[in-house]
Amino acid sequence: MSTDTSNDLPGDVPSRRTGVQWPMLIGLTVVWVLLWGGLSVANVVSGLVVAVIVTLVFPLPPIVFGGRLRVRGLAVLIGRFVVELMVASVQVAGQALRLGRQPLNAVIEVDLRSHSDLYLTLTAELLSLVPGSLVVEVRRSTSTLFLHVLGVRNEADVEEARRRALLQEERVMRALASDEELAAYLSEGVGR
Repeated sequence: MSTDTSNDLPGDVPSRRTGVQWPMLIGLTVVWVLLWGGLSVANVVSGLVVAVIVTLVFPLPPIVFGGRLRVRGLAVLIGRFVVELMVASVQVAGQALRLGRQPLNAVIEVDLRSHSDLYLTLTAELLSLVPGSLVVEVRRSTSTLFLHVLGVRNEADVEEARRRALLQEERVMRALASDEELAAYLSEGVGR
């Protein structure tokens, strides 16, 4: 059984789960069997034992998804991600081929507007998958990302990198957030 989080407010730090987490147990058991390279009763049983120990010793906080999948938003999210991936790959390759010149870089702070662990994680993962940027730290309590970015020459480049990160978060929200979450997110952005 897991901890009830129905009364948690947005931004609250969820309590740790207690009890059996079946999807996690199954996933960890499958990984164990794959790592051992063979399907046998002994591998499955030992994988299940290890999975139970891991989930009891290192319980994860619950990730609550109360959103809804928006097909148009998801298409925009995937399409823009693919375009950014290709453009950034060319830019990073160009920087790598400039012999004798050290690429300029910076670590920037990006304050996200969403306070959901799920949207924070998805945004951070998508930003890290694009060449030339990597999330080096996350402050869950304030929804802040610290992003290492290549090709930063001046303050305008820093602001452009911050703007791209916030646009990525907005695309995640438009693809997955519930109507209430999206309305709160968009209304918070009006004051910024």
